[in-house]
Amino acid sequence: MTKPLIIVESPTKVKTIKKYLGNNYNVAATVGHIKDLPKKEMGIDIEDSFKPKYVALPGKQKVISALKRAAGDATDIYLAPDPDREGEAIAFHAAEVLKKKGRRFHRVLFYELTKSAINEAITLSADLNQNKYDAQQARRILDRLVGYQISPLLWRKVKGGLSAGRVQSVSVRIICERERAIHAFNPEEYWSITAYLEGVSPPPFKAKLVKKNEKKIKISDENGAVSILDELSNESFVVKKVLKKTTKKNPLPPFITSKLQQEAIGKLRFSAKKTMIVAQQLYEGIELGPGEPVGLITYMRTDSTRIAKEAAQEALALIRKNFGEEYALEKPRFFKNRKKVQDAHEAIRPTSVFNVPDKLASYLSKDQLALYQLIWKRFVASQMKQALINKISVSIAAGSCLFNASGSSIKFPGFMALYISADDEIKTEKKEEKLPELTEGMILKLDKLEPKQHFTMPPPRFSEASLVKELEENGIGRPSTYATILSTIRGKGYVDLVKGYFRPNEIGFLVNDLLVESFPDVFDVDFTARMENDLDSVEVAEADFVNILNRFYEPFEKKLKEASENMLNIRGVGFSTDITCPGCKEHQLHIKISKYGPYLACNGYPKCTYTSDYNRDEKGKLHLIKLSHDEDSDEVCEKCGKPMVIKNGRNGKFLGCSGYPDCKNTKSLGQKGTNQTTGVKCPEKDCSGDIVEKRSRRGKIFYSCNRYPECTFAVWDKPVAKECPDCNARFLVEKSTKKRGNFFACLTKECGYTE
Repeated sequence: MTKPLIIVESPTKVKTIKKYLGNNYNVAATVGHIKDLPKKEMGIDIEDSFKPKYVALPGKQKVISALKRAAGDATDIYLAPDPDREGEAIAFHAAEVLKKKGRRFHRVLFYELTKSAINEAITLSADLNQNKYDAQQARRILDRLVGYQISPLLWRKVKGGLSAGRVQSVSVRIICERERAIHAFNPEEYWSITAYLEGVSPPPFKAKLVKKNEKKIKISDENGAVSILDELSNESFVVKKVLKKTTKKNPLPPFITSKLQQEAIGKLRFSAKKTMIVAQQLYEGIELGPGEPVGLITYMRTDSTRIAKEAAQEALALIRKNFGEEYALEKPRFFKNRKKVQDAHEAIRPTSVFNVPDKLASYLSKDQLALYQLIWKRFVASQMKQALINKISVSIAAGSCLFNASGSSIKFPGFMALYISADDEIKTEKKEEKLPELTEGMILKLDKLEPKQHFTMPPPRFSEASLVKELEENGIGRPSTYATILSTIRGKGYVDLVKGYFRPNEIGFLVNDLLVESFPDVFDVDFTARMENDLDSVEVAEADFVNILNRFYEPFEKKLKEASENMLNIRGVGFSTDITCPGCKEHQLHIKISKYGPYLACNGYPKCTYTSDYNRDEKGKLHLIKLSHDEDSDEVCEKCGKPMVIKNGRNGKFLGCSGYPDCKNTKSLGQKGTNQTTGVKCPEKDCSGDIVEKRSRRGKIFYSCNRYPECTFAVWDKPVAKECPDCNARFLVEKSTKKRGNFFACLTKECGYTE
């Protein structure tokens, strides 16, 4: 008789679980999903209550065969994929392929991978959760209905290779609307006046003008500032009021997924995706010695701040030992969840606070240690006493004007002795200065008055951290989806991450405008948030997923038909600008989309063939960048026989037929010869070589290490000296497909980053 089989998602977990359960069970991994909707068709029978058609994912037949072999004739199968909706779907699909007469399936939820937690989870195993699976199916079906029906519309109306997504497109809309707010913003001038003062004892200090005639002051221009300076020239500066108080500052709760991503972006400069990859490694198990994998944190996809009482008490014991009794609470501190939070999982915390980061340093990679330290400190700090902050605020009268100075100092650090959040670190950098001892009625010495011109600032662009916060606050997506959303909107080519901030590009603006005009509800922030709540209701058996799909699809189908007929068709035509063509001075320039990106072209084509590259300024205004003249090449067009010329596009130089527009043949501009350097260092460990371009015996270009045969590293795609923002790989490679055109990609399998 075959031993009971435990099925998990990740092969990494197999080793950890085997360590704790010994030889009593077989353990196998699905390596993620084994089934999904088919790629080349909708895969949903809309007429039959949106029945999905699931097929084995490409390459997963071997995994399915391995699962069947591992199950053998076992009576009991323990399904232990991750404890979330996606994990539930994997569990259901595994049960489907292993279904057998007399076989029993048990759902196991591993919230942490420690010996006690694993044994307890198996003891408490239950039935598969149909409601959770239905919630996952509803999301998957909704995404497929939107993506597989709107994307082909964009191909017909704009260009091939574009895509729309129920949540991704709303995220792009948020970024586009912020950019338009920046374009529309008109800065307003205002002035401040700072007094540099001295009391009886040092140090000197500064005070800001805040009121005049008991009203909040607003100085609009230089004349107003000069007028006030003249008025103050003969006034005495007298301390009117001194207010001292001690405030209490509470620690933040342990991390939920979104807050972990935001903090890792702010403190560690990790991307949201990288944060989740590293957190998964810490959850699944790290070897703390030969054959000793240990899960170091609890499950990392959660929006609950709940923590186990035992974990809190363990933290208090460590605090008393390492920091002293004065830093420890008398009883554990627990945190209230926000409304409508799914409370299935605990907050993200170390599985044992006694796994102190310093002790684990030799077993963890640099990134693993940095993230573990962040999680460990945040959790332990949440069980430490409040910080006590001494604050002082001083009002200073000068004629009809009132100045204010403030300062603060730490009376008792409490939790701040261990952990300060990224936001608090920013505030600390702008610390209020130290004030001298001041008493009411004290006359102060004025050293100087400093007027300063300022301008109001536009709303800031979204960083990864602030976009995650925006999505969370608006109810868009859920903890498990934020990292995917951020990767997708960049990978689809609608937004660029410029100096750490998201900016929509031309195609992003264009697609967003077309989608919002044709599908105002589907891509509405509030509508998408309500849909997330509906999916949550399915999970807790408060709603039927077929009813939700019906309610969504009926109006969506109508809008789809309308859009098919009425959506603006710009394919080949482009869309107009208010710029008159500099070439013919008769027609308008249109923005057109080629496989090399957007460009400007005269609407009088083919009579006028003027084209130009362009950029936009901070106000969104177009500025022409005339493309340089075509250069001759020694190549001939294989389609029409005319000479090929070297042209400039948004993505660099390429070869185009000189017979354009009659012949539209183009090809990439490959370098001739061999051993031309790419500027990329060989990624192989302990290799100091450079990656160079070479040509195979059949004339095909490839890229390999110049230290061959000592080093055999080689790739077909051209390496680019650009670090992957998700996994920090040393370089990306250039790729090109008919659907997407040219793009960069990361070679690291676990990463999958593209731009």
